[in-house]
Amino acid sequence: MIPLLQRRLRDRTISAVELYAKTLTGLEDKSHLNAFVHVNGDGARRAEECHERFQNGIQRPLEGIPIAVKDNFCTKNVPTTCASKMLQNFVPTYDATVVERLKSAGAVIIGKTNLDEFAMGSGTVDSIFGPTKNVWCSKRDEWHIAGGSSGGSCTAVASGVCTVALGSDTGGSIRNPASYCGIVGYKPSYGLLSRHGLIPLVNSMDAPGIISKTVEDVNIVLSVIIGSDSKDSTCVNANLDTREFYDNFSIENCRIGIPEEYHCEHLSNEVKETWNFIADLIDDSNSKVEKVSMPHTSVSIATYSVLNACEVASNMSRYTGFLYGHRSTNDHESFGSLITASRMEGLGEVVRSRILSGNFFLLQSNYEKYFMQALKVRRLISDDFQQIWKSNYDFLVTPTTLTTAPLLSEYKSLDNRTQCATQDYCTQPANMAGKFNV
Repeated sequence: MIPLLQRRLRDRTISAVELYAKTLTGLEDKSHLNAFVHVNGDGARRAEECHERFQNGIQRPLEGIPIAVKDNFCTKNVPTTCASKMLQNFVPTYDATVVERLKSAGAVIIGKTNLDEFAMGSGTVDSIFGPTKNVWCSKRDEWHIAGGSSGGSCTAVASGVCTVALGSDTGGSIRNPASYCGIVGYKPSYGLLSRHGLIPLVNSMDAPGIISKTVEDVNIVLSVIIGSDSKDSTCVNANLDTREFYDNFSIENCRIGIPEEYHCEHLSNEVKETWNFIADLIDDSNSKVEKVSMPHTSVSIATYSVLNACEVASNMSRYTGFLYGHRSTNDHESFGSLITASRMEGLGEVVRSRILSGNFFLLQSNYEKYFMQALKVRRLISDDFQQIWKSNYDFLVTPTTLTTAPLLSEYKSLDNRTQCATQDYCTQPANMAGKFNV
């Protein structure tokens, strides 16, 4: 898609200004899907600048390409709310590194996309802006969820409003909605892309990522935003030549692992059949497909749930209403009661419940029993992955979600925690594994 748009822009069959206008028209036509929470008022000016560059023959790698950004990435002079009342009026003074690099490459940021509040969810249904709808098989009064927490970005791409969007992935928040929406969702290894300016959920697992309809588009955007960042000490310089990898890679003679533990209890027959079909397809391409074992998979979701809540409790402690964030306007007898009221008013039930869980796990009496034990199990989960790579496997092929996108009524029949524990089963182990050093 991006190469096609670039060719049309270079050939002058469409201008950057016209492309931006068409994008806004598409956004308005698909507004019922509720993918966007804010439209960037600076987009028209940026499109004009891109048009002038094309006229002068000095275009950049993503010149004039409209891109959407999940609303937990900081965007200079543009509201960044995390779909929460707590940050409803927060306007950053700087861009996240990945956003800054997109702009430097000529991309036009069209707006911010919907998400579960503070990215805590797998449905994009827990947002102060309301839920995002899946573009597929949805009716006005009966519709399928988009998945989460990057559901707004995935719906924006799947509906054709834009070619590419940024998302974030802590336990599956890019891959889950990409699966539900039938598009490509790329979560890179931890540290490959800078987290600077991504409002943190779980610092040790958060990963910015790319959503598009094609792998080629993902590769093009990755080549622009990859690279070390002095503002993020966890970001590494991988020296990865993305273009050479894309042009020269062949799946022939690769060794592919199929983890037997991912055949879990709630995996639907449709997903199993698709998984087997893909494995057979790869096997027919002269690759070697073999079953492998990752023995700690069954305990990974419990481990993830503990560590996720602990880091959430730590990160969310900054939202007191004093330095920034929602502040209660009612009269209060003390600073403590003001903070309590501000957090009760500004944070949704899902966020508050995770904070409470994290604080429970971090109590002095529970610290060793829960937090430290979870860290030890996390190391074993990471070792499972490391052992696979040391055994000369090139890839793992696993399911993403356990089912296709459910209807909203089906999704709401279970609470947020249960849904995340179910639908993140196959995705969160990779976040737990962190960087790979083989």
